Amino acid sequence: MLPNSNGNYTGKVAFITGAASGIGRVTALAFAREGAAVVVADVSEQGNQETAHLIEELGGQAIAVRCDVTRSEDVKAALAKTVEAFGRLDFAFNNAGIEPRKPAPTAEYEEEEWNRIVDINLRGVFLCMKHEIPLILKQGGGAIVNTSSGAGVIGIKGSPAYTAAKHGVIGLTRSAALDYAAQNIRINVVCPGYIDTPMMGRFTGGTDEGRAKVIAQEPVGRMGKPEEIAAAVVWLCSDAAGFVIGHAMVIDGGQTVQ
Repeated sequence: MLPNSNGNYTGKVAFITGAASGIGRVTALAFAREGAAVVVADVSEQGNQETAHLIEELGGQAIAVRCDVTRSEDVKAALAKTVEAFGRLDFAFNNAGIEPRKPAPTAEYEEEEWNRIVDINLRGVFLCMKHEIPLILKQGGGAIVNTSSGAGVIGIKGSPAYTAAKHGVIGLTRSAALDYAAQNIRINVVCPGYIDTPMMGRFTGGTDEGRAKVIAQEPVGRMGKPEEIAAAVVWLCSDAAGFVIGHAMVIDGGQTVQ
């Protein structure tokens, strides 16, 4: 067990996509601190290896697997490596996602960009759950958390694909949650607002002006921290959240309340 860990997840195994940076990396570290063995999956092999190394530096167990969530065979292979390494799967955080390249009105939106966004942000979540659920059932149950967005609960001007995909993740999560609630798999979704991550750095252009524009939209007066999302994900997988099924947890500093 790691120092300062309560060991809640000792003997458990967590599979996390989009783990090479940002929310995925911080959440992988959070699971490791709780005693779980962690499989970090991403298309970025360098970032993925760095995440695994950070976990190992903490004294935790981790393996890094390359996984393109839009490819069913990639997901199956990554999960097969999970079982080969650790013998089981208890938790999954389906977090891999991308932001739009540039805003455009719906009628002017490029089909290629639509397909790219929806394929990764929505279809990727479906493929992960499709292959994770049978493995979790073998353990007698577990928990899955998917990543949506504040864009999953409100419309975003100039971002039809991202908004549609993130709304879709919530609907997909709720449907799957009902499918497997009686079989002891709890499936929920987090909806982060503006979180201070490398993705947000790209969104703001990495400038003080860009950051200021984003922060101005947050009633709390700041961007969120990846650790605040990670804490919610870890809690949703815990026994303390045992009666939470199909919930879309908005964590956005009050942005979508306005």
